[in-house]
Amino acid sequence: MDKNDRYPIKGFREGLLITAGEGDWQKVTATLLAQIDERSDFFKGAKVAIDVGERTLRAAEMGKLRDRLANRDVTLFAVLSKSTATEAVAETLGLSTQKSVLKESTRDINRALYNGETALLIKKTLRSGASVKYTGTVIIDGDVNPGAEVKASGSIYVWGKLRGSAHAGMEGSEKEEITAMELDSANLRIANIAFQEAKPKLKIKRRPEKAYVEHDRIKIVDWEQVKRLE
Repeated sequence: MDKNDRYPIKGFREGLLITAGEGDWQKVTATLLAQIDERSDFFKGAKVAIDVGERTLRAAEMGKLRDRLANRDVTLFAVLSKSTATEAVAETLGLSTQKSVLKESTRDINRALYNGETALLIKKTLRSGASVKYTGTVIIDGDVNPGAEVKASGSIYVWGKLRGSAHAGMEGSEKEEITAMELDSANLRIANIAFQEAKPKLKIKRRPEKAYVEHDRIKIVDWEQVKRLE
């Protein structure tokens, strides 16, 4: 799929927000589903909200999309629209239409530049139950508590304590890394490689650490030591 055909995707506390394009609805849904199929591992288990703009959708169209997403293990939980008719249809199907809820969830989410590319910057602590998925690098200015998860196709940087789960390189890149000021999670994954230790070692003095892939295993080292070697 040409990158110009992809629809914008943003991560927020409840899941993913996808902004659909204009034009024939059948073509829009076909493009959206192809985009999801292209990165099925990334979208598997995700909850998504779709912004359809001013488009008016019938119940059959919305229901069909919800079913086709469900077949891909993706849950459609909200439809955002400027059309009152579309919102009414969404409500009859039990879908959320409250744009204010999404604004509340994304108020602490911004964009940053990392290595010349756009990264997702989250300025808050992710508490238990929070889930973030993003195509690119994720930077968290806060903690990742137990029960929270961060998934990214790029690297993950936590300027705080990482105690929840983190999966970098979701699309298969083993060059990505997971870094935290305090890395206290054993639930780490880079690409298709999982961290092998049952639990983190007890550390008296906390130092920033970096997890990366070496010889098909995830290795955790002192971040400052790595920077000196570089």
